[in-house]
Amino acid sequence: MTDRLENTIEILERLVAFDSISAKPNRDIVGYIKDVLSDHGIETTLSFDEAGKRANVFATVGPEIDGGVVLNGHTDVVPVAGQKWDSDPFTLTRRDDRLHGRGAVDMKGFLACVLGSVPTFMAANLKKPIHIAFSYDEEIGGLGMPVLLDHMAGKAYRPDIVIVGEPTGMQLITGHKGGYEMRAEITGFDVHSCDPTKGVNAISVASKLIAKIEEIGARLAARPYSGSPFDPPYCTVNVGTIAGGAARNATAGWCNFDWEFRPMPGEDGTLICAEVEAYAVRELLPAMQAINADTDIKIITEAPVPALDDTNAAAAAAFVSDLTGLNSRDVVSFGTDAGYFSDAGFSTVVFGPGSISRAHQPNEYIEIGELAQGMDFMDKVAQRLSGMA
Repeated sequence: MTDRLENTIEILERLVAFDSISAKPNRDIVGYIKDVLSDHGIETTLSFDEAGKRANVFATVGPEIDGGVVLNGHTDVVPVAGQKWDSDPFTLTRRDDRLHGRGAVDMKGFLACVLGSVPTFMAANLKKPIHIAFSYDEEIGGLGMPVLLDHMAGKAYRPDIVIVGEPTGMQLITGHKGGYEMRAEITGFDVHSCDPTKGVNAISVASKLIAKIEEIGARLAARPYSGSPFDPPYCTVNVGTIAGGAARNATAGWCNFDWEFRPMPGEDGTLICAEVEAYAVRELLPAMQAINADTDIKIITEAPVPALDDTNAAAAAAFVSDLTGLNSRDVVSFGTDAGYFSDAGFSTVVFGPGSISRAHQPNEYIEIGELAQGMDFMDKVAQRLSGMA
């Protein structure tokens, strides 16, 4: 295991070195992953976004037949701008048992465990296949997943279960909230601020719209789901970024802000979208257009990330439980690509090394011992699918 673990750390080092921030072209990291698999004689197929700049990776180890397990992770990471790191975020830095770097735990550590276990998969005489499925742009709404699922549907074989290797501390997760990735684009009318009543200040409009969004959030928080395992037990709302205007002495001619809400499994997120849209159209837009007909408010749903419930989890949960001895099931409030797989009819769970509490933060890290846990689980998957366990 020691040599394999060091090899996996080397793979993680290479993966972290790629600046694969969401929405950026990712052909460099995809090319590296493809080369790793090709070195072991594994054919890799790619599926691309419309611009052909970002790609998902799909490969099969073992027989190309129905059944087997999909090991899923994402290649993208969140930005580092504005964060204070003690080392270069795109250089894997070892401090004692911790490996620091952007994406080390979320979730290039899992990707490294998968890639570092390929020799084990190849030697296992698999009776059922292991599928490797790495997606793009999970962090901004799972934008690569519809493309990946279409690609998988074109195969002559269909996997049985999916394990999404997000960091769960090697605890079995069968449910998580959804995530609507939203944007508001407000077109105002800029005039000299000596008489702002003649203009339409897009920032002022945005503040009213944000107040409405936060009002909805407060209402949802006041009605928690009794007995829910989620923490917090209600749909949360957050405004994350905002920009607008040209100068302090002019009414803002534009303002855009990004926001999100995370509905509970079973909640209809479109109702929240509709409420915000109705408020914009009925309460804000008439006064704006009375001053200038070209003003506008656009409420854009960039990605409606599906929640994960346990509807299709039974087979995947039983598989992980049999290998690990875990009998408990839990839920998390963060989103993953698992909801997409489950909605497509795959039995899906979330299970991976490391802690989500370190994700998206400066000095993000995964522990070497956690990588070893991930590698040990990969061994058990190979043994089970080869009929040895």
